[in-house]
Amino acid sequence: RLGLERADTAEKALSVIVDLLEKYGQGGNCMESNMAFTYHNSFLIADRKEAWVLETSGKYWAAEKVEGGVRNISNQLSITTKIDREHPELKEYAKSNGWWDGAKEFDFAATYSYVNTARMTTSGGRYCEGYKLLNKHKGSITSEIMMEILRDKESGINMEGGFMTTGSMVSVLPQQPNLPCIHFFTGTPDPAR
Repeated sequence: RLGLERADTAEKALSVIVDLLEKYGQGGNCMESNMAFTYHNSFLIADRKEAWVLETSGKYWAAEKVEGGVRNISNQLSITTKIDREHPELKEYAKSNGWWDGAKEFDFAATYSYVNTARMTTSGGRYCEGYKLLNKHKGSITSEIMMEILRDKESGINMEGGFMTTGSMVSVLPQQPNLPCIHFFTGTPDPAR
């Protein structure tokens, strides 16, 4: 929200978020119950001209500029070796913890989450299912198709049970500055409604 308030481009919003992250860190309970549950955050940041993926691990972060095609995030790190901006101590911190030897190519997702990045788009789970659904419609995604993807319960995109999806948003950002941007938000916690 502060990125939206303080920046007029996607890259400037990215800078706002990482500056705040480095200054204040992240935290806070992710559930309203008494159970303590926290996690690190990921963001899709877009304007009319460009888009970024920002993923965090504590105060450390990596950002990838989206150059084309489709891109999604979910409950795992997905930035691998294409890192366009990063925390200045990201690699050194990984080396000091023995997570990366400094010799092989740096892979943010594999280093900071121990995920086998070769399997991210082929295994089950929300990230993989979202990747498949987006690629199925690659080149012809409309706001209606995006809404259908966000409503999909079978894939786990629209979660039910103990962890529920609490809202979804679809934005249409025309590159022509004379056309208005349009934003659709769910009116209930369940995007299927």
